[in-house]
Amino acid sequence: MKRRRRIKHTSTFEERLAQEARRFKEAAEKELPGSTARELLLRRARQAETASHLSEWLRSPSLAAPK
Repeated sequence: MKRRRRIKHTSTFEERLAQEARRFKEAAEKELPGSTARELLLRRARQAETASHLSEWLRSPSLAAPK
C-alpha cells in the first residue's frame, strides 16, 4: 500500500491562493501584450483570486444554511 505524502501548511488556503495569483500576474507581466500565454496566466490569476474569495465567503460565520 502506498503512503500519502502529508504536508504541513504554514499559511492558510486563502493566503496560498493569493500568493499563487501574484505569481501568475508577475509572470504575465513578462509576456508580450495580447499573447496567448499572457492571457492564460491572467486567467489563472483571476481563477485563484475567485477561489480565494469563495473560500473566505464559505468560511464566514454569517453564512447560514437555507431554512
